[in-house]
Amino acid sequence: MADGRAPHNRLKDESSPYLLQHAHNPVNWYPWGEEAFAKARQEDKPVFLSIGYATCHWCHVMARESFEDDAIAKLMNQNFVNIKVDREERPDIDNTYMLVCQMLTGRGGWPLNVFLTPDKEPFYAATYIPKEERHGQPGMHQLIPWISDMWTNNRSKITQSTDSIIQAFQQSNDFSSENYIAEKILEKTFRQFKNQYDKSYAGFGTEPKFPTPHNLMFLLRYQHQTSNKEARQMAEQTLINMRRGGIYDHIGGGFHRYSTDQQWLVPHFEKMLYDQAMLLMAYTEGWQCTNNPLLKQTVTETAQYLFRDMQHPDGGFYSAEDADSEGQEGKFYVWNPAEIRNILPLPKAELAIEVFNITQEGNYRDETSGRKTGQSIAYLKKPISELAAEHNMEADQLRVELAVTKEKLLAARSERIRPLRDDKILTDWNGLIIAALAKAGRAFDNDEYVCEAQRCLQFISDHLIENEAMLQHRYYNGTSGINGHADDYAFLIWGLIELYETTFKSKYLEQAIRLNNQMIEQFWDSGIGGFYFTAESGEELLGRKKEMNDAALPSGNSVAMMNLLRLGRMTGRTEWEQMADTMGQLFAPQIQQAPTGFGGALQPILFTAGQPQEIIISGSKKEENTQNMINQLHHRFLPNAIRLLHDPDDSSLHSLIPFLTDFGMQENQPTAYVCQNYSCDLPVTSAEKMIELLT
Repeated sequence: MADGRAPHNRLKDESSPYLLQHAHNPVNWYPWGEEAFAKARQEDKPVFLSIGYATCHWCHVMARESFEDDAIAKLMNQNFVNIKVDREERPDIDNTYMLVCQMLTGRGGWPLNVFLTPDKEPFYAATYIPKEERHGQPGMHQLIPWISDMWTNNRSKITQSTDSIIQAFQQSNDFSSENYIAEKILEKTFRQFKNQYDKSYAGFGTEPKFPTPHNLMFLLRYQHQTSNKEARQMAEQTLINMRRGGIYDHIGGGFHRYSTDQQWLVPHFEKMLYDQAMLLMAYTEGWQCTNNPLLKQTVTETAQYLFRDMQHPDGGFYSAEDADSEGQEGKFYVWNPAEIRNILPLPKAELAIEVFNITQEGNYRDETSGRKTGQSIAYLKKPISELAAEHNMEADQLRVELAVTKEKLLAARSERIRPLRDDKILTDWNGLIIAALAKAGRAFDNDEYVCEAQRCLQFISDHLIENEAMLQHRYYNGTSGINGHADDYAFLIWGLIELYETTFKSKYLEQAIRLNNQMIEQFWDSGIGGFYFTAESGEELLGRKKEMNDAALPSGNSVAMMNLLRLGRMTGRTEWEQMADTMGQLFAPQIQQAPTGFGGALQPILFTAGQPQEIIISGSKKEENTQNMINQLHHRFLPNAIRLLHDPDDSSLHSLIPFLTDFGMQENQPTAYVCQNYSCDLPVTSAEKMIELLT
């Protein structure tokens, strides 16, 4: 065709940046839908399902090697009906077939490639597949004829395979409730984290190392509850070492996806919105627990990166930035000494080269050969205080010097060809950003963070919410679509709760309650409890699945369990607390088996085990004493507390929480009530006495 597309490539009109990347492949790609499966049934062909996302490095590699190759495309077109799926647009499809891949191969990742029958039943799965056989792994040239021959001549083997896979998939969703003793499981989890802790470089395990901020948030909560100093030390040192390492973008701010080595030095350079959101929360809470200025600086720089490079003009946040530019991973981010000297005056250049460890031979190796490239990833070997002392400078003086240096390097770097940015806006990930900015805004008294959280929510409200409570999952290029999944509801409710506790605007609490009701109606399993990932009206795949394991992100069930506890305490809806308890019992056997895989789910368990407090301030937000009480709460790490403001000027809150009328001002003064174990201490009228009741 004149535009270079395959005659039957149907991706050009799709809304996914990832699918549009493949619209000019010679492969006859279809988007997921009935048209593709009807063609497979009509022609009696298997379906080749390829799942990835726009900023996926190995997806790009496989595309260059195979999907852009005319010979491979011809084989695919002759033998299969080929479907492309953006895993970020359709996490329901990805979650289903990723579990299949993990069951069949023991591993997962992207690209995810699955062979299906025309009835969507899987019989073979793999992640990255090379073009030619490599290290004993079949390539596309070998795999396609083998699959085709098996489909034509040994269909019974495929049927046996699909039957056993579907049976195993359905069994994976069988749960048996179990009572558990919170203290024992929490202590067991801490011990396992302690055993996995890397005493040399911090973090857990060896390589690759992922940030998993919800695990650090668990450790900070465990320390708060038990006064276990080791838990805090592990969390704080991991936050520090990640910040100093190459996984952090020292010039532009923000975090790369993960570290390929044990030292946090060499990252996979992709930047994901959800990582920024969760790490903002972990660094904010880390600062609240330690008062370490480096952690606060990390929040500041990461937020600046988000506002500068990842925000839609109307407030929503984009999904990701690629690892690759100009066909090379990391090219946008690495430096050599000559570049630094060309940008900065000589004394400042030499300081930057030394501080950020930019060497002549480089510390970054070619992906294929393993040889050093002469390019360096910026990182810090030592704390700023030590580096300053080595240069006879005060630490603050060096920080100021480096801030100016980074501005100039950032300006120079902006002239390079940028990695692709995935501009779609996802409800669930934006819910996390709202929660993170609201949390950081109140901790640091930063009105900008709160304002941007509210603008982000307004964007979601304008573009991704229908009929006040029905969520859409994705917005891109002026259009919204795809019915929301459990994560969309759970993460956005989390953001609304954090926004309420930061601003005490009752409209946010009202919206959280409304969405929570909608989530229960659409996703709750009324039989045994827990939330399905897909709504009852969603597309039928191999079965509705309940996600509980906390991987790169806490699962929707983990977040929903905490939401139920917080909203239940805020509103007096004890049935929501009971639902959360049911979830804890339902998932207890899995948690007992591998507790460090449930750093998100264990936080609501910590919440209930820690005798949560309700802190109610009665007084007008306009009053200075009321604001003083609010500020005292905002600055403290209080993971087991919920906060309510009974503002006489906010009558709408009374209909949401009728019992608030029982908590009035004393002697016409702003008054604080601290309640625990369903009883309240005597009211106090000063911030100092309120804090005494919390300690």
